[in-house]
Amino acid sequence: MKTSIEELLETPYWIVDILPKQVPENSPGQYFAVEEYFLREERLEDIKQKHIHLILKLNCYRDVSIDDEEEINPPPERIAAEMRKRYLYIRTGEAMILSEPDDTHMTVFNPDPELLGLIREIASGEGLFVWKPAE
Repeated sequence: MKTSIEELLETPYWIVDILPKQVPENSPGQYFAVEEYFLREERLEDIKQKHIHLILKLNCYRDVSIDDEEEINPPPERIAAEMRKRYLYIRTGEAMILSEPDDTHMTVFNPDPELLGLIREIASGEGLFVWKPAE
């Protein structure tokens, strides 16, 4: 992989989320109360499981590695365990997915069109959405 994690963090990115699009700043709804609801342990575990499923399904089509480790395609159990316990940079080709154990979304950096399409399809099957944040 040619690009460092630091360089990838500066590239265009998309969000894999439980919501279909970014909530506007002036939204009349109660975003923060709803977010707090989903961040409770039992609900967050359900969301994290969807994230894990997405990455493992993606790994059926693409090689993945964790952080800057040399190991390609670590065992699924290891990927799942690492996603549950820490911030994880999941590398695939020239793209990277940031998974955070305590958040309802993941961030996809520098995906090529084919990868983005694949992530969208898998996310949809998991009840998740993929959107580009407002600039």
